[in-house]
Amino acid sequence: MASMSTITWGRMRTFLAVADHGSVRAAAGALFVTEPAVSAAISHMERSLGTDLLAREGRGVRLTDSGRIYADYCRTILGLIAEASAAVQSSERGLLRISSVETAGECVLPRLLGSFRERFPDVEVSLSVLPRDELFEALSHHETDLAVAGRPPAGQGLATHAIRANRLVMVGAPGRSVDPMTTTWLLRGPGSGTRVTALGLLAQLDATPPTLTLGTHGAVAAAAREGLGITLVHADAVQHDLERGALVELRIPHTPMNRPWHVVTTGAPTRTTQLFLDHITDADRVGAAAFHLDNRPAG
Repeated sequence: MASMSTITWGRMRTFLAVADHGSVRAAAGALFVTEPAVSAAISHMERSLGTDLLAREGRGVRLTDSGRIYADYCRTILGLIAEASAAVQSSERGLLRISSVETAGECVLPRLLGSFRERFPDVEVSLSVLPRDELFEALSHHETDLAVAGRPPAGQGLATHAIRANRLVMVGAPGRSVDPMTTTWLLRGPGSGTRVTALGLLAQLDATPPTLTLGTHGAVAAAAREGLGITLVHADAVQHDLERGALVELRIPHTPMNRPWHVVTTGAPTRTTQLFLDHITDADRVGAAAFHLDNRPAG
C-alpha cells in the first residue's frame, strides 16, 4: 500500500504534467526540470502504488486505466490543498480562482473584475478561460473556486449561486438575403457549448447547410461581419456590433434562445469567493452588470 510520505504533492504535480502533456519531455519542459527527474518521480509513484500509471504510445505516453483514476484523485487532492490554503485567509487578502467560458471571460467578467479589484486590491485573482466541459471538470476537482458559464451538468455536486439573463441570437451581416437552410453556418470549435447548441438547432430545423468551423468567438463574429455566413452567438458578445449596425439579428425559427449565465461553485464557497459573489450581486455597485442570487443545486 502506498504511503503519503512517499507520494508527495510535488510528485503528483509531476504526474499530472505528464498526463496533460502526453510525454515526459513535454512535462519536463513545462516544469523546468530534467527528463530523468520526471521519469524518476513517475517510477517512484508506480512502485509505491504497485501499478502502472502510464504506458508508452508512439513517442509519447498515455494513461492506463489506473492512471486515469489516479489522475482524477490527484487533481482533486491538489485542488483541495490550494482551496484549503485560501479558505483560512482573510476574505480581503485571499485567493480567488475564476474559470469561465470564452464569451463570459471576454464580455461579462472584465467589468465585474475591474470593480472588484478596485474595492479589494489585495485579493489575488486568476482567470482561466476553458471549454465548457473542461471548466466544469476543473471545478469538480476543486482546481478553480468559481465558474461562469451556462447551466452546469447535473450529478456533479455543483451549485448555482447567481444567474444573469442572456440570449443566444442568430446574426449575420446587414443587407444580405439569408436562408438558414442553405446559407453557410459559422460554428465555434469542438468543446464549445455554443457549437453544440447550434448543431442541435440545425437538427431541429432538419437543415444541412454548408458549415465553417472557426476557433474563437472573435473569429466567428469577424467572419459574420464580412458576410461569410450566419452564426448563433451570445447577445452579450455582439451587443456593440448590433448597436452600430455591423451585424443584424436574424429571425430564425427557435431563436432567440434563453441561455442565462450561471455562477457556479462546489460546496460552500471560500470567504474570498463569497466576497466576490456578494460583489457581483450588488446592483447598487455594479449596475446592469449585476447577477441575481439563485442558490439552486445543479441536480
